[in-house]
Amino acid sequence: MKALIAEFIGTMFLVLLGDGVCCNVSLNKSGMKGGNTVHILIGWGMAVMVPAFTFGAASGAHFNPAVTIGAAIRGGMAWGQVPGYIIAQMLGGFCGAAILMVLYGDHIKATDDDATIRGCFATGPSIRNTGLNFLSEFVATFILVFTLASIPGDAGASGVSWVLVYGVIVACGASFGGLTGYAMNAARDAAPRFAYQLLAPNKGAKDPDWAYGWIPVVAPICGAICASLLWMAVFA
Repeated sequence: MKALIAEFIGTMFLVLLGDGVCCNVSLNKSGMKGGNTVHILIGWGMAVMVPAFTFGAASGAHFNPAVTIGAAIRGGMAWGQVPGYIIAQMLGGFCGAAILMVLYGDHIKATDDDATIRGCFATGPSIRNTGLNFLSEFVATFILVFTLASIPGDAGASGVSWVLVYGVIVACGASFGGLTGYAMNAARDAAPRFAYQLLAPNKGAKDPDWAYGWIPVVAPICGAICASLLWMAVFA
């Protein structure tokens, strides 16, 4: 139960801080509207590192179904724990997005474009191409999971591992963020997307875009599976 609570709160913090950056730089009337991609990269890297540092000892700081499935494949956790972890992560992601909608409620009201509002909570491709969009999320998550698996186990004792996590997130965003927004995480994308669908106001063209939204769910899991299998083949 301690681990599940940690995954719930940690994922909620991740979405609060990560999607909070997107709200901060995208929504009208925000004092930081117009912030650039560097602002977003630094913010998202910190959004993952801060809760990882806080909850890493309690749950392993997954906050991501793909990371959880990858850990189970590599033997880092029992498969019986996986459903609970994923449910906690998805609920945390939903709650984080819901809180942001309250905090930025006035700014959402001041923003007329539904797509801009959705983009604060869920990713989307810059060019819609199902095959390449899937491959982008697959590759980014493959690198994420393979790299996380390679961090020495004792690095967490000094906190070094969480700095390395920051580096991985920023590196993936710097290299792949312009393609699909580098979700790499269903709890970061599908859960806030669902919150947007249920809770965000309709400005006339509200569409959660589930026609694309399945990709940030399925592609990261596929990437995590392949990364874990290759990691075991190389290092186990």
